[in-house]
Amino acid sequence: MKLKNSVRLLVVCDSGAGAGKTTAAKYLSKKYGLTLLTSGLLYRYVAYKLIYNKKKNSDYYFLKKIIQSIRPKLLKNSKLYSSEVTNFTSEIAKVKKIRRMLRNYQKKFASKRLSVLEGRDMGILFPNADIKFFFKCSLKIAAKRRFKEFRKTNKKITFQEVHKSIKLRNHVDSTRKFSPLRIPKGAVIVDTTKINKKQMFARISKVIEDKLFIKYGRNYKAGQK
Repeated sequence: MKLKNSVRLLVVCDSGAGAGKTTAAKYLSKKYGLTLLTSGLLYRYVAYKLIYNKKKNSDYYFLKKIIQSIRPKLLKNSKLYSSEVTNFTSEIAKVKKIRRMLRNYQKKFASKRLSVLEGRDMGILFPNADIKFFFKCSLKIAAKRRFKEFRKTNKKITFQEVHKSIKLRNHVDSTRKFSPLRIPKGAVIVDTTKINKKQMFARISKVIEDKLFIKYGRNYKAGQK
């Protein structure tokens, strides 16, 4: 669906790991022509560069340099999903300085006319977004989904490793002092534990189109008069 040039839409998707935020954001991006940013990849990229270059997360000059050089193609590296990077990502995500540096990148991205950002604190970072989704699901289901995803690039990873990693990451993210993972005010909560992708897509699409109708009336689609 192509939206009219007069339409501006900022959508954010929050959740812990494996609850559906990435799948939902990709779907919305494709259906409504929204430019997508997966914020978790920013942290994974920083973690990867720190590990690869054997740098400390307190090296401000190095951090500033790599964050300024981030480009979409750099976030497509399969090495960003290694167990080592995954575990270190949860550590650097607690660093206030790194979160602040990446916020500038995210805010600039969100200024685009049509955009969707997904991550673990997007609703907190963008409280005035047109729509804030928060996805929930059981830890077991989330681990199964993430295990299936990781197996594509890492055949040696086990379900137990993924389950433990998600449990730890969600605990760390929800208890950190700076920008913790939590349900943002005014968020639309989507529990994906017992629904499939088709059902989830139908629900979030209705929320989007109801919002567009309220904001722009019937004629928010390109080609309508």
